[in-house]
Amino acid sequence: MALCGGVGAMALPSELIVHIFSFLSDRDKLRASAVCSRWRECLFYPALWTELKLRIGGGCNGGGSGSEETPRLEFLMRKFGSFVRELQLELAPSDPQFSERWKDAMATYLDQVLCVLSSIRNNRNLQKLSLYGDTCILQEEGLLDSSYLHQIHHGDKKIKEIQQLFMELLSNSRQLRWLSCSFMLGLVTPCSLACLSNPSAGTLQHLSLLDHQLGLSSLLLDRLSNLHSLALDFSDLTSELCGLLASPRRTPLHRLSLLLNGAALEFKPLEGTATEDDWKALVRVSANLRVYIMALEVDSSELLRVLKPSLPLERLHLDSYSTLVTDATLELISQQYNKTLTHFLLLRDDADFPDLSVNRNEDPLVLLAWRCTQLAVLVIHGYTVWSHNLVAISRLRGSSLRVLAVSEESIDFDPDQSVYVEGDPVHNLVKEVSLGLGRVWHPCLDSNLVLSEPTQHFHRELHAFSMGM
Repeated sequence: MALCGGVGAMALPSELIVHIFSFLSDRDKLRASAVCSRWRECLFYPALWTELKLRIGGGCNGGGSGSEETPRLEFLMRKFGSFVRELQLELAPSDPQFSERWKDAMATYLDQVLCVLSSIRNNRNLQKLSLYGDTCILQEEGLLDSSYLHQIHHGDKKIKEIQQLFMELLSNSRQLRWLSCSFMLGLVTPCSLACLSNPSAGTLQHLSLLDHQLGLSSLLLDRLSNLHSLALDFSDLTSELCGLLASPRRTPLHRLSLLLNGAALEFKPLEGTATEDDWKALVRVSANLRVYIMALEVDSSELLRVLKPSLPLERLHLDSYSTLVTDATLELISQQYNKTLTHFLLLRDDADFPDLSVNRNEDPLVLLAWRCTQLAVLVIHGYTVWSHNLVAISRLRGSSLRVLAVSEESIDFDPDQSVYVEGDPVHNLVKEVSLGLGRVWHPCLDSNLVLSEPTQHFHRELHAFSMGM
């Protein structure tokens, strides 16, 4: 196509130019808007901006506060906030080494959330709102309270404004189908969710409330009778709540994502959570229900309390810095969820790599691969995986194991076996695992590719998991 100065481009009707621009990414649309006024007019047509994904703030650029991104955010929200239908806002994780700048990061966080909510509060066309907060800086100092806010210029005032804007947004909404508030400090209050309009209460299909001190009230859940997917802290899934979800008057639940945070169990204990009978009742009503659990820094004794036999577990992510998962826990998982488990992530970010196969005839990871016939994703870091066991896993599951990600640091070689095998042991391992999987395979040389920020990983994965309904 000729540029704007040429006859070809200028002769095209605006509708056709808008259609052509619809194939561009958001970044390319903004770049193209600088070409000429005609393109700028067409590129800011509302139909091109029904969906907006933003990743901002939190000091993601060299440890700063992220305030340099605020003007761009203000521009985007001023242009599209009043009519965008799907908005995904993600505050980028920050490097913990810059945590001494938490005041700047918090101030930027408050300003940017204010900017977003003030732009969309009267948007009645909003159908999807997904908010994820930066946990590395904003929560490293512990739970947010007034003592922290008073140290930030107008901090307590801005938090109140944010809460008020959020309530206005929910009250003005008319067709909200997706509402996700994950790790958003100072946003949700006991009054805010009660402000959700009746039309949106009827259309809402997904609700995510992660890492909030406020549990989901039974009164609110009773209004949300058409929920297909739900994401909560595990401690908030009480017997009462589970009983409401099992009501035959409700739409059957398809996806349930649960966060089990060991650090929060002191404040939100597991007493009163769903029992085996509760799970049985829920599964009777929601026959297609699948559950995704993320356990962060949880010891095996607590895991054994929550992993009920009737829980239809599809995805399990065990992540820790120092806490060990025992071989007995893996044994239980492989036996109880052999027909449902498809994703299993076993991650530990510590210097030592414990061997779960010590004093056992069979490696528990090999047994898990053998028993769990639906296993499609297996990710391991921080535990010793013997090379011959890795070969056995690849042969047991074959091409059905779509993802086998094991960090190079986790792999060890049996010196007794190397006597009988010629050539480089690493080359032989790659060859044997590739043959077992039916595709080229390599261990992960960079452990950072395996170890992601846990809460961010969970937020993104539960989004895909919930959409899979």
